Amino acid sequence: MENINKIKKLSIWIFVLPFIALNACLILITNFHQFFNLEHVVLPTIPYIDGGVSISRTARVFPTYLIFKPAMFITAFFLIQYWRFNFDLMGKISTHLNYKKIFLFFGIGSAIFLVLHSIFLGVKFDNDFYKLFRRVVVLAFIIFEIIAQAILVINYYKIKKQIKKITNSRILFIKIILVSILVIVAFVSIPFLAAEGYNSFKHALEWNYFMGVISFYLLTFFFWKKQ
Repeated sequence: MENINKIKKLSIWIFVLPFIALNACLILITNFHQFFNLEHVVLPTIPYIDGGVSISRTARVFPTYLIFKPAMFITAFFLIQYWRFNFDLMGKISTHLNYKKIFLFFGIGSAIFLVLHSIFLGVKFDNDFYKLFRRVVVLAFIIFEIIAQAILVINYYKIKKQIKKITNSRILFIKIILVSILVIVAFVSIPFLAAEGYNSFKHALEWNYFMGVISFYLLTFFFWKKQ
């Protein structure tokens, strides 16, 4: 099916583009910080392990935002297309699934919140409401993305017999595990995120959680067999 090939191409870009952009920003700001006008020097770190720096800290200064923001805008566009093609494909495979519009809504919603986050990243206003707004946008992106992924996986699990010949059942099982872990980690982390301190833990969680979210799309590439 044409939609499957489009979904495969989009999914690999949705993984590769943010992965490269994010880590390029990290390398620039930690190893070439002498070229930046930073209030505090960011020492070399592996934030996935030690939580030495947050994602926003690496991406909100010049010139890293010139990499991060365009990459997120393009990723958001690919996300919208990804969820649209999955919605169309689901309708062709089975007309009896009731949650197609729900994952489409949350999937496109997550892309919109990603755009908003990218737009306001690095914009400074000494206003409590603005700070709250930025946190809500980031949280909304995560919530919408996880809901969309979970519902999509549930739908494909329901029709696994119908798509058995064109999909990899092991990858579907791995996707179910991944989404389950993301949901569990989100709930377990709430007390730590709400509490003061734990900065290193929060930063490491942020990096690894984002990797978990985009890994869903890498698995999608391997989920569909070549058409």
